[in-house]
Amino acid sequence: MRFARMYCGFNILSGLLLTASLPAQQPAYSVPTFRTQSNLVVVDVVVTDGHNRPVDPLAAGDFTLLEDGKQQTIKAFEAHLPQTVAAPPTPKLAPGTFTNRLAVADGGPLNVILLDKLNTPTKDQPTLNDQLVQYLKEARPGQRVAIFGLGTRLYLLQGFTSDPKQLLSFLQSKKALPSTSPLLDGVEEGTDNLAVDTLEDEAYAGNLNAADMLEHLRQFIADQQAFQQQLRVRYTLDGFNALARYLANLPGRKNLLWFSGSFPLSILPDGDLKYPFANVSDAEDEFRQTVDLLTRSQVAVYPVDARGLQVAPMMNAANSGRSYAHHATTYSRDLNKFSSRLAAEQSTMRQMAEATGGEAFVNTNGLKEATEKALELGAHYYTLAYAPTNAHWHGEFRHIKVALDRPGLTLAYRRGYYADDPAAEAGQHHSAAAKDAPAAYDPVRTAMMHGAPNPTEILFDAEVHPASEAVEPQPVAGNRADPKIKGPFRRYLVTIHAEMSGLRCTDLPQNQHQCRIEFATNVYDADGAQINQQLNGVQVTLPEAKYLALLRSRIGYHQQISVPAKGTYFLRIAVHDTTSGHIGALELPVAAVAKLPVVSAPMASPAH
Repeated sequence: MRFARMYCGFNILSGLLLTASLPAQQPAYSVPTFRTQSNLVVVDVVVTDGHNRPVDPLAAGDFTLLEDGKQQTIKAFEAHLPQTVAAPPTPKLAPGTFTNRLAVADGGPLNVILLDKLNTPTKDQPTLNDQLVQYLKEARPGQRVAIFGLGTRLYLLQGFTSDPKQLLSFLQSKKALPSTSPLLDGVEEGTDNLAVDTLEDEAYAGNLNAADMLEHLRQFIADQQAFQQQLRVRYTLDGFNALARYLANLPGRKNLLWFSGSFPLSILPDGDLKYPFANVSDAEDEFRQTVDLLTRSQVAVYPVDARGLQVAPMMNAANSGRSYAHHATTYSRDLNKFSSRLAAEQSTMRQMAEATGGEAFVNTNGLKEATEKALELGAHYYTLAYAPTNAHWHGEFRHIKVALDRPGLTLAYRRGYYADDPAAEAGQHHSAAAKDAPAAYDPVRTAMMHGAPNPTEILFDAEVHPASEAVEPQPVAGNRADPKIKGPFRRYLVTIHAEMSGLRCTDLPQNQHQCRIEFATNVYDADGAQINQQLNGVQVTLPEAKYLALLRSRIGYHQQISVPAKGTYFLRIAVHDTTSGHIGALELPVAAVAKLPVVSAPMASPAH
């Protein structure tokens, strides 16, 4: 789903709701550059001794911080130690009111367990689940943990809780059962393949046609594996993007324990290259955006290899060894391929950990112990913040170095960031290596997927009520309904109240300010197929006084959406700031509002 760039022009008064019944038109305007935003780089540092134990306490004066070799002044410093945090009470909302705010206590780090079923062989998933269960049986209360699952998209499986029993209950439920990845085809070096073995026998016997077919089959298998890996990289990147947006408005450090069994390669740009996205030029915007989101959301990644200690598959007793009967060198070839791939995957893990300030856990069957260690390290950290002395933003990678005046200590922290112009519009970062790349990545695609975690870059509430008791033969005017969907329909009124703090407005001459926002309400059926949509773009121009007042309040918007009167359906509502690229979204079942009192649609606001 892609948001169209259509805008209504308004000059709104304080407290006046905008309504979606006005026609959306494309205005002609030029957007001046907005350059009054201050920038503060935040770096979380974990300090350990020679036995990999956290070190505390330390003071700001103990640290030296450099960016591209130039010393920076530490503007803010905080020391964080483990603490038990009570969960806040869940806010009570009026019937028909929903929010994408997360009820998470402020204090201490947030811990996210990501069960990567996309990249983990089915045979390794039960062991991972068992070891997490063993860890939770002994875990102390107070650590705030959420569990996500990664398939072809990201799933929120268990929201943040400080109660290990609640997490344990999920891991022992049917939802945590192993599932097959659609992109791990099970064909790897050293495993038996009946078709290949049969053709090898025929080729060895002198069948030239068999030899030719064998060559083509091997090429087909290699091409299929390469294509599957490309898809896994794409889906993995989408998942990290969605997760970073979900965590965006939660304060403090986030420790991401990424349990995976086959880490896709090249999921991060190469900061040592002149064009750091040359190795991922077909998805440059999404790669850059994901790296920036992880950086801004203070996410430290702790990759854990869910396969544990590995044995080369050609040494597995279940293999017949038939494929090596005719070609003795094939064994060495497959062993080298396995070793090279494993080394590359573990290099990816270490690269991800080093880039974000985490630690990689490989070659260990102690997944329980790895979990304990990752959470322990992530609970002891120091936060340093500085304003870069280099105020020129050209998208280059800037290296960060943190040092201590004490010997024998190890520091884990993110090693840099991409200096994208904070005034540039989202999605406008293209290097020379990406000129022939496909169309730019649309960030709303992942935010609007049915069942996806709710992004929180823009916080908002949505009130949803039936707009009429009667059913209607056609969708309301302006809806983009699937022509295959037949009525009758019931109309609903959606009223959105979005906080201005998540939006970026552009300065105009004469102390005017311009905001460009998109509002969308999608309807999904029980199978997750989108069947209807109401989409509106709004351009708001405000004088200085009203703009400053609105920054301390919220902006409202009305939409109407038609839903088939019979069946199970869901509404997904989103607010998208096209200038900054920030997104907020939430989802609700239509059944939750179908029996609420009818609320009449308001009259349209006058356009100027």
